[in-house]
Amino acid sequence: MKAAIHPHYSEVRVHCACGNSFTTRSTHKGDIGVEICAACHPFFTGKQKLMDTAGRVERFRRKYAKAEAGKPEPAKK
Repeated sequence: MKAAIHPHYSEVRVHCACGNSFTTRSTHKGDIGVEICAACHPFFTGKQKLMDTAGRVERFRRKYAKAEAGKPEPAKK
């Protein structure tokens, strides 16, 4: 194996916007700042925040509620 070709791999501190911080190893020099981490990400916490901008979700529900109301019921045998 060739000597002195690998980058320096040292411990760095990662700081999240939520206030969580942890130590990991990386080739990055200095501390790392992230906006979202495993402590605050909805996938890992199970708490999904639904951002309804400009009422899009409500418009979608109204549109398809009208479509469902207009459909005739299937004939029962």
